[in-house]
Amino acid sequence: MIAAPPEWEEPCILVAEEIGAGKVSSAVTGGAARSESVRLAPEEVPDDAAVVLVHDAARPLLPDDVIERVLAPLSEGWDGVVPALPVPDTVKRVEHDRVVETLPRAELVAVQTPQAFVAPVLREAVAGDVSTASDCASLVESRGGRVKVVEGDRRLLKVTDAEDLALVESWLS
Repeated sequence: MIAAPPEWEEPCILVAEEIGAGKVSSAVTGGAARSESVRLAPEEVPDDAAVVLVHDAARPLLPDDVIERVLAPLSEGWDGVVPALPVPDTVKRVEHDRVVETLPRAELVAVQTPQAFVAPVLREAVAGDVSTASDCASLVESRGGRVKVVEGDRRLLKVTDAEDLALVESWLS
């Protein structure tokens, strides 16, 4: 299911059909922000769905093995699973232009999508205020849910500028 901007629901389905994206079954009207779209979309997932994966359209490449890695731990009792990569850079917390803390790099990861969840757990997590959430996992965590981290993939690059797009295009060549 695609959460699309208003008036883009049908074009999204048509493009999915044109490119042979058979896993796309429908498009729903998303919200003004990503967090609001993530709140609305699970309402359209069938009640009998056991698992929901949430994936950013800004990450156009999705290797099958990542899907397998995020699904497997759900059968082991985890409420959610996120793919992540180690943070190679030193990360500092700053206030304005002053460093106030250097964070221990060994404890940090950069989280990607798709994020997988037990469907009822995600539905409950997105039922409240989602406006400040940076991802679905943070909503599940804030309600006491257990979220496991699995190995991510560098190909899950989030395309945010022309350089990112050029890199993804080069991987497809």
